[in-house]
Amino acid sequence: MPSANALTIQQVSRLIGLPEGPVLIDLRLPEDIAADPRLLPASQQRDHRDVAAWAPEFRGRDVILVCQKGLKLSEGAAAWLRHEGAMAQVLEGGFAAWRAARMPLLEPAAIPPRDAAGRTVWVTRARPKVDRIACPWLIRRFVDPGAVFLFVAASQVELVADRFGATPFDIEGVFWTHRGDGCTFDTMLEEFGLRTPTLERLAMIVRGAETARYDLAPQSAGLLAASLGLSRLHRDDLVQLEAGLALYDAFHLWCRDATEEVHIWPNQDYA
Repeated sequence: MPSANALTIQQVSRLIGLPEGPVLIDLRLPEDIAADPRLLPASQQRDHRDVAAWAPEFRGRDVILVCQKGLKLSEGAAAWLRHEGAMAQVLEGGFAAWRAARMPLLEPAAIPPRDAAGRTVWVTRARPKVDRIACPWLIRRFVDPGAVFLFVAASQVELVADRFGATPFDIEGVFWTHRGDGCTFDTMLEEFGLRTPTLERLAMIVRGAETARYDLAPQSAGLLAASLGLSRLHRDDLVQLEAGLALYDAFHLWCRDATEEVHIWPNQDYA
């Protein structure tokens, strides 16, 4: 019988990618990680043996624990987290059930090295519009919620990357950039292993807006218009990034749940 504190695969999948989504903690043992090092999107790895030390970090937070089968390690750590004031639940069936259901799994080898605080650090050109907002959104929501983004003069991106240990993106000649007809957002979906129907639909919209291919999706022109408007509304790139994250949150949920919904005027209730 499932635990009263367990969430199903479907429930957890609908929480991943939300701006106020739960913290996902991977508690798998080293031998299980060695057998399959992939991760649930945006999850972080912790050692269950040290739970008393790290549990207070999550006081007041929603947390989902993931171990290999969703049993003793998840249950024990969740109980300890609740003792420390977190709202902790476990993934029913654990990593094994998630993998068997063919749910998205993040490729850890693609994640850049982290800084001393455990964050990935990225650098790109100042005054972001489309790709340079879409990619940070993808990273924050599905790879590293604590990721840091540096916006600098275009001529200085690679030099800053070298001096500050950052990963350059969306400039020519680097790994994380356009490939063929795709944009940097497409590259990240491919490399991180995040190609889901929802994110593929969003990628089409982003690609159309980024490359002026409005034939790819009717929403691309609207995304570009909103992106250009934000770039004129905000002079500070980080303020613009925060505003843009909300824009992509909205497009993401439209791609996931609302593509068939229409708005009709006058409302039929008034007929």
